[in-house]
Amino acid sequence: MADVIKKATREGYGAALVKLGDKYDNLIVMDADLAAATKTGMFKKAFPDKFYDTGIAESNMIGVAAGLAATGHIVFASSFAMFAAGRAFEQVRNSIGYTHLNVKIGATHAGISVGEDGASHQCCEDIALMRTIPGMVILNPADDVEAEKAVFAAAEYEGPVYLRFGRLAVPRIFDEDYKFEIGKGVELTEGNDVAIIATGLMVNEALMAAEELKKEGINARVINMATIKPLDNDIVIKAAKETGAIVTAEEHNIIGGLGGAVSEVICENYPVPVVKLGVEDTFGRSGPAVELLHIYGLDAEHIVAKAKQAIAMKK
Repeated sequence: MADVIKKATREGYGAALVKLGDKYDNLIVMDADLAAATKTGMFKKAFPDKFYDTGIAESNMIGVAAGLAATGHIVFASSFAMFAAGRAFEQVRNSIGYTHLNVKIGATHAGISVGEDGASHQCCEDIALMRTIPGMVILNPADDVEAEKAVFAAAEYEGPVYLRFGRLAVPRIFDEDYKFEIGKGVELTEGNDVAIIATGLMVNEALMAAEELKKEGINARVINMATIKPLDNDIVIKAAKETGAIVTAEEHNIIGGLGGAVSEVICENYPVPVVKLGVEDTFGRSGPAVELLHIYGLDAEHIVAKAKQAIAMKK
């Protein structure tokens, strides 16, 4: 068996930006003094004249990005999720969202898997914040390949996009032939007992959970939901109708994230049990990333338990 390739989605982000630099003359990349961590440093090295470091001033960076976009540029503005979505929320809302400008926010180091940096940097609220901004597209890729393709799609899309990337290296799921499309979920496994709708690094955990459930005679349908907004309502409703029970899995607060988005669709269209797996409305803490994911219930073992709970709730 070939070795499993593991890379952080932020690596895919940096690699994609370099490729885009050759494709778009009007591309500009910005960072808030974190280029080595966000991987925009890869673009800086290749295209120094198209790269701007605003220093530790995310709100200012977003304002400048908006100005550049208003003059016809495609702008990728990067920082950690906590600062890009949290500190600069007003500027993202008013300067980019309200004006529907062509700015792409590359937010890295999202979720509990930031690890030792602790609660101040483990942003588990960013999806909820970005979902409230009208017209904002939210992309949360599962591996480095999907991350690259999501960045390409964001560059082609006319309008604001929030791209969510992780620090932790995760197994590669997709190959280079994988077709990514904004607003489309992808069924990765077949099954009619329960549907596991996952996003980001939880997609790999969902696939492992499906394997464990299969050993017990439970067939789980795993859906990769890389686009959280606009949500693929059709694939969600189809899963509800054909399985009768849904589990959502995300490295984010259970309030306002993927689980909330899926629940809204299910409640209005085809009510079935929905069990949400995510951070249970609490802050993170410092520690090794993999250990923290288990402590906070963000792994295959806990998805298995949630799947059984959802199945038991069927009428």
